[in-house]
Amino acid sequence: MVRINDNFTKLPASYLFTDIARKVEAFAASHPGERIIRMGIGDVTRPICRAAIDAMKKAVDDESHERTFHGYGPEQGYAFLREKIAEHDYRKRGIAISPDEIYVSDGAKSDTGNIGDILSPDCRVAVTDPVYPVYVDTNVMAGRAGKLKDGKWSEIIYLPCTADNDFIPALPSKRPDIIYLCYPNNPTGTTLTHSQLAEWVDYARKKGSLILFDSAYEAYITSPDVPRSIYEIPGAKEVAIEFRSFSKTAGFTGLRCGYTVIPSELKGVDKDGKEVPIGALWNRRQCTKFNGASYVTQRAAEAIYTDEGQQQVKETIDYYMTNARLLREGLASAGITTFGGVNAPYIWVKTPEGTTSWQFFDLLLQRCRVVGTPGVGFGPSGEGYFRLTAFGERDDTLEAVERLANLKI
Repeated sequence: MVRINDNFTKLPASYLFTDIARKVEAFAASHPGERIIRMGIGDVTRPICRAAIDAMKKAVDDESHERTFHGYGPEQGYAFLREKIAEHDYRKRGIAISPDEIYVSDGAKSDTGNIGDILSPDCRVAVTDPVYPVYVDTNVMAGRAGKLKDGKWSEIIYLPCTADNDFIPALPSKRPDIIYLCYPNNPTGTTLTHSQLAEWVDYARKKGSLILFDSAYEAYITSPDVPRSIYEIPGAKEVAIEFRSFSKTAGFTGLRCGYTVIPSELKGVDKDGKEVPIGALWNRRQCTKFNGASYVTQRAAEAIYTDEGQQQVKETIDYYMTNARLLREGLASAGITTFGGVNAPYIWVKTPEGTTSWQFFDLLLQRCRVVGTPGVGFGPSGEGYFRLTAFGERDDTLEAVERLANLKI
């Protein structure tokens, strides 16, 4: 029989959101006719904007004519999209990023999970805690995590982010090779200011660490002191890779499109100490394992950068952030403490004293018919917290607020 990758057997048997789905399905089966409001998984509910839909229809028509047909595209992404990204997301904001430093993909989740392919298995990893599960799980798969004990992996450096430190992670006392940062943060919905993020860039430059910066929610930022790109920080191009997504920005969760930025200044070293451009390695990896996002999808993404597309996306983001405000205000009026939800579509709820994350999950499901995500599913420091998303329909959000306001602990 074939030998398997033993690292996969170290992982818990199922993914966090699979466990939640199973619990909800069982509850629904035993309570037929009950309306359950789902605010757990971070999937969007608003339709893809009209500009992107129209662009896809035209792109589909292109595929029906010999002259405009597109088969395999460039693994890095079509030039028409990469140029738009460079211009609108970076150069217009005073950041010099060129199209050849941009790699279009099928989403930030894939890229944050796959980036470890080009990094040594011996790299030491640091994560903020709580954290998006993909960061930890893919490093377990790669053999970097060690052994699981009391909810923590022995070889991963955990950087607690709780109300006790205002959700601002402390710089590691022990040097990591790789640092995962996600801001605006999933799951806590909190952010770092320019000066706070600059401390991480300075640390990485001094220590020779690599920052993997997930900015999938940057479009939700409204506060002027919160950076929308790590490359707003001087020196970040030498130490950081940035991941972005059209999923939560433009509703592409089912369509799948995102991109990764690897500046030409960013280098790693091989076993002999020789400098190697990180971008060249990622390009080689993508050319080998990925055939590129589809032509139709990339035309849809390109349309996001038109005047019409930008306005339509803004309206959708405003819709979700209104949901976030309604959740924050409704929970506050019910005496429930929350964090986040200002520059991000996530509300991080403090569970009542003495109530665990999973107990609160059961409480909300049974008494309110509302589904959220237990904080402990995002890491040890998530215990005692609970995530709700603002991605629901407005009527569902209003009803959920009403139900939660009537919750008696």
